[in-house]
Amino acid sequence: MKNFSIARRRMVEDQVIARGIKDQRVIDAMLKVPRHKFVEHALESQAYQDAPLPIGDRQTISQPYMVAVMSEALVLDGSETVLEVGTGSGYQAAVLAILADRVFSLERIPSLARRARRILDECGFSKVNIRVADGTRGWQEMAPFDAIMVTAGAPRVPKEYLEQLAVGGRLVIPVGDRGSQMLMRITRTGEDDYREESILGCRFVPLIGASGWQNDGI
Repeated sequence: MKNFSIARRRMVEDQVIARGIKDQRVIDAMLKVPRHKFVEHALESQAYQDAPLPIGDRQTISQPYMVAVMSEALVLDGSETVLEVGTGSGYQAAVLAILADRVFSLERIPSLARRARRILDECGFSKVNIRVADGTRGWQEMAPFDAIMVTAGAPRVPKEYLEQLAVGGRLVIPVGDRGSQMLMRITRTGEDDYREESILGCRFVPLIGASGWQNDGI
């Protein structure tokens, strides 16, 4: 499919708006980001389909609907500093770059980080800051964060994320076992107070690191 702008609009209409996403800023961001640029060239024709796609190193670019759900759950107005854990393809970071003021993204796999950096720069999203590191530790030097998004499934919520979240900030993270998780939103309501909400069931690649899974299970 050569006309990607038509495919992108259909994706947003059929997979995002039709499924209940109402945040107009999220809708507009997903209309702007060229998703096909963030997948392998051989998979460009599938970039706007209703499915995750492989990006190498046993990682995936998330289903468009899941990107929209997680982005909307952060409740961003454009003034925030956001931490993303799991840069992957860079697509979610590009969406966040439109929705927030500053985006810091952690990726444990150097080859994915390099590829994401190149594509983000080519697409005009140079303000995304990427670091190769154990994402389960967060990014202490840049904390506190108004929002944290974790794009891998965790066995539990790492305490580092809770500590690095600003009061009033939102953490969106899949929590569960390796096979399936529940997407959670945790809001820091006070210095030592947090409110948890369940959003929907999901399935992500495992969050690997000192405060996550110890290996990828392969």
